[in-house]
Amino acid sequence: MDQTLTIKPAPLDRAHGGRAVAAASAIFTLSVATLLGAWFFQYVLGYLPCHLCLEQRIPYYAIIPLSLAVAVAARMRAPQASVALGLAILGIAALCGAALGVYHAGIEWSFWAGPSDCTGSLWDLKSGGSIFEQLDSIHVVPCDKAAWRFLGISLAGYNALISLLMAACAGFGLASAKQ
Repeated sequence: MDQTLTIKPAPLDRAHGGRAVAAASAIFTLSVATLLGAWFFQYVLGYLPCHLCLEQRIPYYAIIPLSLAVAVAARMRAPQASVALGLAILGIAALCGAALGVYHAGIEWSFWAGPSDCTGSLWDLKSGGSIFEQLDSIHVVPCDKAAWRFLGISLAGYNALISLLMAACAGFGLASAKQ
C-alpha cells in the first residue's frame, strides 16, 4: 500500500490573517506607488525636491520592506503577536510620515516658519565646467513654496493624506489581528 503524506495548508482565516495580509499589502502598494510618484515628479517632470520633500521619503524606505515582510509573515501564518507588532510599527511609521507632510504643508501655507536651512541641495561642484557655470545651473528649491498643487493640495499635503490612509490600513489590520 502506497501511503503518501500530503500536507495542505489550511485556508487563510479571512477574519484574522486575511485582513492582516490585505492591510500590509495595501500599505506596500500605496507606499511603492507614492515613492514612484515622487520620483516621477522629480526625474520625469523636473520638479526638484526641497530638503523637507526628501525627508518625507524616509518613512517610505522603512515602510516598503517592512510591509512586504508583514504581508508574507501573515500569509505564512506567523504568530499573531509578530504580525500585530509589524502592523503597529507600520502604523507608527505612517503617522510619522503624515506628521512630516502636515509640517511641510503648513510651511507652504505660511501657518508656521520652516527651518532656516531649507534651501534645497547643491549639485556636485567638482563635476566639470567652470564654477560660475555650475552655480548658474543650481536651482534652489525653497521649502515654503509648493512646486505643484492639485485641487489646492500640494505634494506635501498629498503625502500627509496618503500616510494617514496607510496608518488607517495598519490600524484595520491590527484590529483584526487582535481579535
